[in-house]
Amino acid sequence: MDRRSFIRKAGFAGAGAAAATTLAAPAIAQSAPKVSWRVTSSFPKALDTIFGAAETMAKYVREATDGNFDIQVFAAGELVPGLQAADAAAAGTGEACHTASYYYWGKDPTYALATAVPFGMNVRQFNAWNYYGGGQDLLNEFYATQGLYGLACGNTGAQMGGWYRKEINTVADLQGLKMRIGGFAGKILEKLGVVPQQIAGGDIYPSLEKGTIDAAEWVGPYDDEKLGFYKVAKYYYYPGFWEGGPALHTLVNLAKWNELPKNYQAVLTAACEAANCDMMASYDHKNPAALRRLVAGGAELRPFTQEVLQAAFDASMATYAEITASNAAFKKIFESQTAFKKDAYLWAQISEYTFDTFMMIQQRNGKL
Repeated sequence: MDRRSFIRKAGFAGAGAAAATTLAAPAIAQSAPKVSWRVTSSFPKALDTIFGAAETMAKYVREATDGNFDIQVFAAGELVPGLQAADAAAAGTGEACHTASYYYWGKDPTYALATAVPFGMNVRQFNAWNYYGGGQDLLNEFYATQGLYGLACGNTGAQMGGWYRKEINTVADLQGLKMRIGGFAGKILEKLGVVPQQIAGGDIYPSLEKGTIDAAEWVGPYDDEKLGFYKVAKYYYYPGFWEGGPALHTLVNLAKWNELPKNYQAVLTAACEAANCDMMASYDHKNPAALRRLVAGGAELRPFTQEVLQAAFDASMATYAEITASNAAFKKIFESQTAFKKDAYLWAQISEYTFDTFMMIQQRNGKL
């Protein structure tokens, strides 16, 4: 090939490349459109770790899209009351919400299985089932009937069993106990004689102080410390068997989810997974120091007795049998979770439990 021919052909190639670049620009722009969403949280800003999960998710989405997909998070009450967050998302009042699905169990108990039910999954089991055991697909099959699409976005880990003005040693001690406890768990504890009370967070302390209620559950050391319960109800029980690993969700209006470009769907999915991990890590960092401070301030740690735990477990199983007999959606998800737990505990007791138990003994012996 002579020099002139080469230059001539190279010129044509260069022009073609330039034209391709020109043609590609609109396609790139179309794949990163400007999208603005409002996410209403079920939580106040004061609960910085729980509320913060939505902010973490929004931050990752914003940064990954150079600000083209912008999500603004509103605290409970700013757009709608916290317990109406999912309804607002389904209705399109906001594009999405960040909430605990079990808040809506009164509409359908299936909602509770997406967050936590008594003697349900711990955080690792939920994540494994959700991401690899078909859980997310099963939950979204249900959420679709509600006009929603769900992505796990945060977890507190196993919670504490609450604050009590008197010791709880037997099932008889639960008879007539007026306890602030939310939703589905209250339905089960009611079978043991507890009188569930629905009380907003800001009203719990004065209710305990005045004796209007006898006990209250909230979350765990870091969040409980802020509310000062140890000053008026010194017995701090564990574990919160009704919340072994409560998952939070970003619930998106289904039509809005389907409108998102695929790359934005992928970014939002990844951001929720990152926030899910981040929130659990944050609690694991904050709770130990908070627990030490609570005990130093007068809190007395007490484990629930085996009698109380067994009675609560039996009441839970009886309740699940009642619900699965009449609710196909609940039955399908509950049976999937139960089968997964059976194998998960088979594995966990072999290596994880043995290792952790040995290390806990070293910690108690002052060798760590």
